[in-house]
Amino acid sequence: MSTLDPGSPPTDELPFFVYGTLLPGEPNHDLFLRGRTSGERPAVLPRALLYDGPGYPYAIDGHGRVHGTLLTAAPGVYGELLGLLDHLEEYLGPGHPRNLYERVVREVELPGEGAPGTREGQGPHGTRAWVYLAAAAVTRSLRTSGSVIAEGRWVTGRPPGGPRTP
Repeated sequence: MSTLDPGSPPTDELPFFVYGTLLPGEPNHDLFLRGRTSGERPAVLPRALLYDGPGYPYAIDGHGRVHGTLLTAAPGVYGELLGLLDHLEEYLGPGHPRNLYERVVREVELPGEGAPGTREGQGPHGTRAWVYLAAAAVTRSLRTSGSVIAEGRWVTGRPPGGPRTP
């Protein structure tokens, strides 16, 4: 389910776009990412909607924007980080029927970046990254009975009194 064509650069060490419990200040950030990233910066996933889930959100393709963080793996830990995130997101492989999420390549926007294409690997709309989107069965359920999170920001969708990102 990738948007890549055969002439695209390899995807073996793309950054990751996160938008829920892996955000800085959230519980899974320290558990899974501490010491495993060399860079973290705000980013936006265009053409996506964010839905509330059971303690974590789901992003799906749609007419909106999801706000999150672009993570770059620290040198030498890419494979470990990829495995940890695949396990956390219950991703078993492309199109696997038991996937909770699908890991796909998407273009993400980097707010505050200069002119398009000024950074290595950056295209006219930002940069390519791995994103975990809700798997097909979950997406169908969300579209029929899910609750969209306003403004595509997971922390704004929390009930009052819940944990907050500092």
